[in-house]
Amino acid sequence: MQQIYSFLIVCYGLSIRVASVFNKKAALWIKGRQQYWTILDKKVADSPFNIPGRKLAWFHCASLGEFEQGRPIIEAFKLQHPEYLILLTFYSPSGYEVRKAYSGADLVLYLPLDTKSNVQRFVETIKPDIVFYVKYEFWFNFLSYLQSKKIPTFLVSAVFRPDQHFFKGYAEWPRKILQGFTTIFVQNEDSKELLQFIGIKNAEVSGDTRFDRVVAVAAKPKTIDIAKAFSLNHKIIVAGSTWPADEDLIFKLIYQNKHKMRFIIAPHEISADHISSLMQRAGKTAVQFSKSNIEEVKNAEILVIDSIGMLSQLYQYGTLAYIGGGFGVGIHNILEASAFGLPVFMGPNYHKFNEAKELVELGGAFEVSKPDELIKKVNILLNNKAELSHAISVNKTFVTNGCGASEIVLKRVNEVIGSGK
Repeated sequence: MQQIYSFLIVCYGLSIRVASVFNKKAALWIKGRQQYWTILDKKVADSPFNIPGRKLAWFHCASLGEFEQGRPIIEAFKLQHPEYLILLTFYSPSGYEVRKAYSGADLVLYLPLDTKSNVQRFVETIKPDIVFYVKYEFWFNFLSYLQSKKIPTFLVSAVFRPDQHFFKGYAEWPRKILQGFTTIFVQNEDSKELLQFIGIKNAEVSGDTRFDRVVAVAAKPKTIDIAKAFSLNHKIIVAGSTWPADEDLIFKLIYQNKHKMRFIIAPHEISADHISSLMQRAGKTAVQFSKSNIEEVKNAEILVIDSIGMLSQLYQYGTLAYIGGGFGVGIHNILEASAFGLPVFMGPNYHKFNEAKELVELGGAFEVSKPDELIKKVNILLNNKAELSHAISVNKTFVTNGCGASEIVLKRVNEVIGSGK
């Protein structure tokens, strides 16, 4: 099985090279890994990585969302163990390009392709003492090699579902890899029970570390001057990580704006073409974030965000939030908005996300499938102060009560570090 997997990984790498000819993200993936070993060898040769006896904690995240999930662990670990260097790796350009200058890490890199030769060279070059993988990253050659070297390896904030391949009859080898984790920290009891059903005993329920992160952001949000000026004395809907299907609903709401709301639209795709299409659709009432100033936004009705990395801070200026992705494979992060107490609207594909399901049941989040549904539910909240206050209270309480996962993870990690196993 491992040989078949390794062959498929090579084919996968070749397919990305082909795709890079016409796909910008694939092209970034390839570009980021050019002269990889030369760059890695040089960086590791530099101080402090070449200091005898140094210790290294390696954190790996697939992309930006997983980084935000792993960030509380990185920062708590660094605070408790300043003697460790921190290596942060990303698989996707959308994570690396935004966080390549992250000050909480001593070195930020792409993860090389998961071939046996790459794995051996990478691990023997960086020489990690402890490893953290966040949520969904299962690169089996990496995991097998780390296990063979008896390097403590943790999976953080994982979620498992019955339809994943681990729970199929043919999946003996992937299950064996899961057994090799020192501890698998899962978000809920359902995930733990699924793992126990297939004989995985090294799982512990910690909760979701994203709660810790969003509460920290909401407690000390960074001021965004343009957004602050735009939102002053106005009701604001922040539409975050939107896709075209989401934007269809948002613009129908804009066209029937009975409450004289203003709109901050932060699309998932910020290519020049997509931003241009949003600006044309919005008309003269819209301003583009990177091309506007404080005076211009005071008279605008729509602020289009054409930068990455500020969405979690933008929710501080909102009255309500719309979270994109619910007409595709699944919604984006609703906790960032909920931490500020914003009632949340989203498309119908949210059932893989426990926090979304729970907030719908509690009355802090609302499913909308059609423009009329969004318009109706927005009007209900804005016309009824009691319902709006209830939704705000539900979301703030829910997020606050969800905190503590980082502490659970670090307690177990400290036990392993202290025992040396």
